[in-house]
Amino acid sequence: MHFNRKEIVLLFFSFPFMPSSMRASATLVVGNQTTCPGATFSQIQTAINQASPNDSIHVCPGVYVEQLAISKSLHINADPGAFVVPPVFNQNATGLSSGVPIAAGILVSNADAVSITGLTVDGINSAITQCSPRLEGIYYQNASGKIDHVVVRNMRLGPGLGGCQSGTGILVESGGGGGSNVEIVNCSIYNFQKNGITANEVRTRVSVHGNTVTGIGPTTGAAQNGVQVGFGATGEIIQNTVVNMIWSPCTDPNTCQAVATNILIAETDGVDVRANTVSISQVGIFADGNNEIVAGNQVSNSAVFEGIRVEGNESKILNNSVTTAGEALIFVQGDKNNVIHNTLSDAPVGILKVTGSIGNRFEANEFDNVVVQIVDPVSPAPKVIPER
Repeated sequence: MHFNRKEIVLLFFSFPFMPSSMRASATLVVGNQTTCPGATFSQIQTAINQASPNDSIHVCPGVYVEQLAISKSLHINADPGAFVVPPVFNQNATGLSSGVPIAAGILVSNADAVSITGLTVDGINSAITQCSPRLEGIYYQNASGKIDHVVVRNMRLGPGLGGCQSGTGILVESGGGGGSNVEIVNCSIYNFQKNGITANEVRTRVSVHGNTVTGIGPTTGAAQNGVQVGFGATGEIIQNTVVNMIWSPCTDPNTCQAVATNILIAETDGVDVRANTVSISQVGIFADGNNEIVAGNQVSNSAVFEGIRVEGNESKILNNSVTTAGEALIFVQGDKNNVIHNTLSDAPVGILKVTGSIGNRFEANEFDNVVVQIVDPVSPAPKVIPER
């Protein structure tokens, strides 16, 4: 077959460059070339900038002194001993619901399928000298993906700023018509100031499972929440260990101005809270919404108020083991809630149920070392302070 010159030119332009959707993904390697053979980048952000969508970035052990921003689908896989330690935390985002300035160690925005695995994100050098910008370790803003085996630590402000509502390990948020769907699994989050994990706003969904979230213990600063899902966000909180959230000034339910919680569901419906181990707080699990599932949790050492507190309708509080609470082991306010097959021990009251609530079922619960099993309370409500 013979082609003339004109036909050859036309044939060439009939087969343009392969589109990115068909291009094989690449792996970019970041590290010190001496200790990490094959490394072509010394900084993670440079590799992010050079990567094409759906590429992978392999991060070798080392300390990476930088803030990261991701706005394309990427897979970041780090070896043990890879630390992201920004020299300072500069503002790199604005909160979608609050409008407040945010400084995030890793900002993921307007991107799907962004996975982060194996990194340690450390806020030890935040250098923030006032309540604003708000400090966040990892912030998914209108973005989706997976955070797996990540450590987030030291998200705290400096001396004299402990009362600022700032310093959270992981924040997932949606707004402006966008959405976020993030899986957070097998992570360790500790030494934070406000919340361990926060997921907020309509069109946000999270699956939070297998994580360890550890508060700073008794504090007069910000009242901590270990895991928060709120303000229209949905999802599941399953098989996490969440401990050590105590706001020190709260010692009497009649004068308490704020409480710390292990797990907080704030003004949202249909969240699944199952098989968690939570301990040491003023309220172990606080669910403010309808159609919640609170099942199979191990809840202990809830000072001042309750182990499980549900305010809403048609929720299921099933098969929980709740021990040692300052006021009651379970509190229920609302209609048509099922409180069934719970094991309740060591508190003045087993179940407090608010007068006027109708259609609630209290069946097959076991009580041990409880003065009063079920009673209508006259009790002040604890004041939770969610992050928003």
